[in-house]
Amino acid sequence: MDATLRVIERDGASGVTHRTVAREADLPATASTYYFESIDALLTAALTSCMNEDADRLCELIDAPDDGTDKRVALAALMSRTVAAKGRLLAEFELCLLASRRPDLRGPNRRWRDALCDIARLFTDDPLRVKVFARAYDGLLLQALLADEPPTTDEFEAMLGQLLPGHPDSR
Repeated sequence: MDATLRVIERDGASGVTHRTVAREADLPATASTYYFESIDALLTAALTSCMNEDADRLCELIDAPDDGTDKRVALAALMSRTVAAKGRLLAEFELCLLASRRPDLRGPNRRWRDALCDIARLFTDDPLRVKVFARAYDGLLLQALLADEPPTTDEFEAMLGQLLPGHPDSR
């Protein structure tokens, strides 16, 4: 999966072939065809892997013991780390854009979206605010990729404060 993501980061999803991924992974050309019958299967696996890892990080944040730190602070730090791994984030957005054109690839995104909604529900029961947050979060990350200087952790925290005002679990 890491090799696939590196190819996507460098060449876009259209650059993914069994041969390019195998070369990137320093494996025989037949290695990826052994595990993935098609490029679609490989791209689906890469997208699923990314979305599951991202959702797991959010779930860890949700389930973390309350140490007195506002969950927005931890989420802002996570966003900063995510943006710092620019290549990985770029590959994820490339895969998400591919999924927007291909409904069969959209399934892996559901768990990620659900985790974002769960974070928002720590702060609010308002279904509209939950929806706005879940959609704005990816927008904040995408805009950070486009910025000459990405937002700092403090800036992310301030933006999250606007999207999720109030205290966690104070619904």
